Amino acid sequence: MRSELFATLLPLVYGACFLGLLWQAFKIMSRGFAAVPRPGDQPRAPRGDRTGRLTIHPELLDADGQLTRDDLLTVRFSGDNEQPASPNDPS
Repeated sequence: MRSELFATLLPLVYGACFLGLLWQAFKIMSRGFAAVPRPGDQPRAPRGDRTGRLTIHPELLDADGQLTRDDLLTVRFSGDNEQPASPNDPS
């Protein structure tokens, strides 16, 4: 009895999962297709353009939300041909 119920429900559950995943795939692909400009489309200003904006990573902030004044550790890999920069170097 239990085996018959399982055999009856398995194709239904499988089909529902398949249709749900197919729907998600089409939603994601439609966003990608909408991002490509087509001939005749009106030019749009990009949303969220961060050109020229300063980004401060949260690791550089202290407990008060200010830039930390502590010395920061850096990692150098062997084979780097650059000269090490001094802490007072403005570049």
